[in-house]
Amino acid sequence: MATLVLTAIGDDHAGLVRALSSVIAQHGGNWETSRMAHLAGKFAGIVLVTVPDGNVDGLITDLGPLDEQGLLTVSAELSTPAVRDDGSTRLTLELVGVDRPGIVRDVSDVLARQKVNIEELETETVSAPMDGGEIFKARMVMSLPDAISIDYLTEALEDLAGQLMVDIELDEPDRR
Repeated sequence: MATLVLTAIGDDHAGLVRALSSVIAQHGGNWETSRMAHLAGKFAGIVLVTVPDGNVDGLITDLGPLDEQGLLTVSAELSTPAVRDDGSTRLTLELVGVDRPGIVRDVSDVLARQKVNIEELETETVSAPMDGGEIFKARMVMSLPDAISIDYLTEALEDLAGQLMVDIELDEPDRR
């Protein structure tokens, strides 16, 4: 079985998931994992699909007409499933603060300098209940290498939280 990662985007309307899933099913593919969302009038997502080796080319070819029909622009990348046994510590970071440009850049910069891998990232802005401004919220699932202590990372993030005037919380570590 081959593993494909598909990314898809199109103008949001009913039937997009059906169109994509139908092409996958026609080629004996299995829709494994996905993240999809409506964003500013667009529907965008990423899907992990397994498909019999002999059906990969046909699947990729048959995804093209979805774009030609004005439904979804889909790209496909062959992948190999990741094996997670590197001894890293998995953490969840939650951030809340007044929205401003550069928050994701600043947080990801601190994490990258510590060799922390961001595995999942969800963000949103919501209206602040009292002053009508915007509140930025982020949730990250990360892998912390053994060479970096949680205390060291926490200190670096606390320094950044003070500079950005945001609240940052790390969950209890979960050893893989």
